[in-house]
Amino acid sequence: MKNIVSNKFFLAILFLAGFSSKTFSQALTTEDIKAQMVKEWERAKSYTDEYLNTMPADKYTFRAVPVDSVRNFAQQMLHLAQGNCFLMAKATGDTPPAFANSNLEHSASAQTKDSVMYYVNASYDFCANAVKNSDLNKWGEKIKIFGMEATRYAMMIKTFEHQTHHRGQTTIYIRVAGIKPPQEKLF
Repeated sequence: MKNIVSNKFFLAILFLAGFSSKTFSQALTTEDIKAQMVKEWERAKSYTDEYLNTMPADKYTFRAVPVDSVRNFAQQMLHLAQGNCFLMAKATGDTPPAFANSNLEHSASAQTKDSVMYYVNASYDFCANAVKNSDLNKWGEKIKIFGMEATRYAMMIKTFEHQTHHRGQTTIYIRVAGIKPPQEKLF
């Protein structure tokens, strides 16, 4: 008798465990993934703005090492902006902003704080909107870039990785300039 009661109790627990997981969990949809990606681009824009505002305007031409072959702070951020636009345009098929095809890194007038902030913020807006307006049915399509093949979705992820990499590099510039960089912004 004791065995029957404990078996019924065990079955009731299993039933409730199964019921509760089905009741409170739901499948992740492609729309959920798309919405999260847009949210991440918006967070990355805000985080990068903190970097842009942390570096004083008179230090935008600062280099972490005094070698002309190394980008200065402004050039790093302009490279980030152009990479955002170029790579996301390849991923989504959208037309990038005109500045994405120019030589901003080597334009002295583009390296002012106001200009850099404009281009960087415009690039993040382009990326968030490109994801938001993208056709989910095309995310699995294969595209070629730099002699490599990737899905459009993978290219969107690689675009995000690229901006993270270059923003991270500017942490060194800020530290070497004697300034405390922004706190990590994971969420």
